[in-house]
Amino acid sequence: MLQKIGFLPGFNKQVTPTGAEAQWQEGENIRFRYGTPEKIGGWAQLGDKKLTGPARAIHQMVNNEGIKYSIIGTNRILYVYSGGVYYDIHPLANPSGTAITNAFSTSNGDATVTLTFSSAHNFAVGDIILFGDSTTFSAITNSDFTSATFCDKKFMVTEVPTTTTLKINAGATETGAGATTSGGITYYRYYNVGPAEQIGVYGYGISQWGGTVTNPQTTTLDGALGDNVYGTGGSGTSIVLDSVTGFPTTGTNYIQVGTEEISYTGVSGTTTLTGITRAVRGTTRAAHSDGATVTNFSDYAAWGQAAASTDKVAEPGLWSLDNLGGTLIALICNNAVFEWDANSTNATATRATIITGAPTASRDMLVSTPDRHLVLFGTETTIGDTSTQDDMFIRFSSQEDINTWAPTATNSAGTQRLAAGSRIMGAQLGRNTIYIWSDTSLFTMRFVGTPFTFAYEQVGTNCGLIGKSSAVEVDGAAYWMSDNGFFRFTGKLESLDCLVEDYVYDDLNKTSNQMIYCGLNNLFGEVMWFYPTADSNVNNRCVIYSYLDSTPDRPIWYTNASSIFPRTTWIDSAIFGLPHATFYDASDDDSFDVTGNSEGITIYYEHETGVNYIKGGTTYAVPANILSGDFDITQDQQRGITFRGDGEYIMRVSRFLPDFISQAGNTVVELDLRDYPNETAASSTLGPFTITSSTKYQSCRARGRAVAVKISNTAVDSNWKLGTFRLDVHAGGRR
Repeated sequence: MLQKIGFLPGFNKQVTPTGAEAQWQEGENIRFRYGTPEKIGGWAQLGDKKLTGPARAIHQMVNNEGIKYSIIGTNRILYVYSGGVYYDIHPLANPSGTAITNAFSTSNGDATVTLTFSSAHNFAVGDIILFGDSTTFSAITNSDFTSATFCDKKFMVTEVPTTTTLKINAGATETGAGATTSGGITYYRYYNVGPAEQIGVYGYGISQWGGTVTNPQTTTLDGALGDNVYGTGGSGTSIVLDSVTGFPTTGTNYIQVGTEEISYTGVSGTTTLTGITRAVRGTTRAAHSDGATVTNFSDYAAWGQAAASTDKVAEPGLWSLDNLGGTLIALICNNAVFEWDANSTNATATRATIITGAPTASRDMLVSTPDRHLVLFGTETTIGDTSTQDDMFIRFSSQEDINTWAPTATNSAGTQRLAAGSRIMGAQLGRNTIYIWSDTSLFTMRFVGTPFTFAYEQVGTNCGLIGKSSAVEVDGAAYWMSDNGFFRFTGKLESLDCLVEDYVYDDLNKTSNQMIYCGLNNLFGEVMWFYPTADSNVNNRCVIYSYLDSTPDRPIWYTNASSIFPRTTWIDSAIFGLPHATFYDASDDDSFDVTGNSEGITIYYEHETGVNYIKGGTTYAVPANILSGDFDITQDQQRGITFRGDGEYIMRVSRFLPDFISQAGNTVVELDLRDYPNETAASSTLGPFTITSSTKYQSCRARGRAVAVKISNTAVDSNWKLGTFRLDVHAGGRR
């Protein structure tokens, strides 16, 4: 008997696969339109460059001549993309440059270069240093490094031994004898944005004084260690101790011998540490004699290392980007705010500069419309004094004047402090209002004109924003992700029912909450949140809400855990016609513009282009799949007898009739069978089945009490939109 199988749109991960009858339970790289699933559109890399570090903000604007710009702020550099080319407009802390002499120290066979300054340089590890042109360079004695090695090039600082020295990687090894404080050059210091990841904070008060722990376990070496990379006896990667009792046995752990720290990844027997690495966490390798004391340092937190357990978290490098007409406004979060004139002649050859008179430390920023005030959130109560930064304090400039901030009777500048919450998390521009979220509440900020300029109202409690970029506004509604669920505000606060909520929140890295990024794809009515799972410090999963097709009775949610789809930023199609987004690869440090980069790269994509994805000039397939919940026989007739019962009878599926609204290339259909809910579902013995656009039916000989359907594709140029499948089902007994 042919049986039509239909499924409700969206995923339901709040129940078991057996409980998700007539529903979809999971998939990757798919979306729902008009109630049916289809493969998502493809994407293509814009330009051929890989940017330095993870992108944390994106904004698009058009200047007076109609030139389109996309501004991308990574944790190290502020870029402008236009006409297929990337330009560096990052602000400089010393715009005129600073000359240094007796600067370079090198060693033969080593790519490390030590720079010496005559006074404190104010660089931190990961900061970008730019060197001047060849006219500022003086030769380095006993070195084969020349002006071509350094001039007009950017380097990432790899180490800061002292306040007057730093180290960089030259990108090539020294072939000369080696220099000692020789030569000179002019340098420029990029404003620091922040780290690539959001991790435990460093410093005093996080662990015990000196980073030590109380009564650490100790033992002694059973055999000497040489001044080399090896273990006991001068070979291998194992160290023999008198005893490993009391030492951790799982994960990566640490011991200290003398002043050298050594990591290990396993324990063998009662005396041996395996998988050792010498001289870790910034320590120096040395020889150690038989019987030397060995201390468990696994719980020790050295200066500059995250403590093992802490409630304090250092925020990553973040930007807030907006524009006031043809002027880009760029805020380094918890730092200064800058401007860049897109209307100026040869604009891409100029850099952003600090806004004169503006506060120098703020958490977030936007330009209000239609009144055109520059608004700073979580900013200074005393302008120019960073020690007065108040995380709940708002300050706005005078109307259309980003240099006037002190309120007077003749301007519209002003201030306001919000009360509910401990810090402002973020803000979004809405229709005739600004939405402001603290960590606990939602406020609105509306322009009312003189004498108050803005009016404020608290419109929600227990609905704070989880991260700065985890909200979006569309068609008069604000959507956001909180610590305790998803919300919407349309004039009233609503908690959104979500059938994938446990899947998201039970595997969410809340420590890295500022990584979460909310994007809008208005072409398909989607609000999406990219987020890191519990075992990741970077975004690796996405949850999507279909705001156009959802109803109160059936909210449509789906997820995407595909490794090719995570994004760190996303912007809708308003300026460039299609959505744009950024992908971060922490394993690739080969950025086009910074030597010694160690913080990964960003690739900039345009979405909804074709059915494949293009990266580095190569076309790849977008593999998509979707899996239904289990369904069983609920009613059948044979020889005039009606059988009833949910799963009481074994099903025999002799064939199925595929149906696609559209199909390009081949799709793969798999029937996953199980007899009992706790069994692991397995494909039918003849499957999976490759289905072409001309396949009328497929014989399958599947037998099971419950059947789930999986649709997928893996090939380039494949595309599909599902129709209504039919199965030829027969009752086959009770066991």
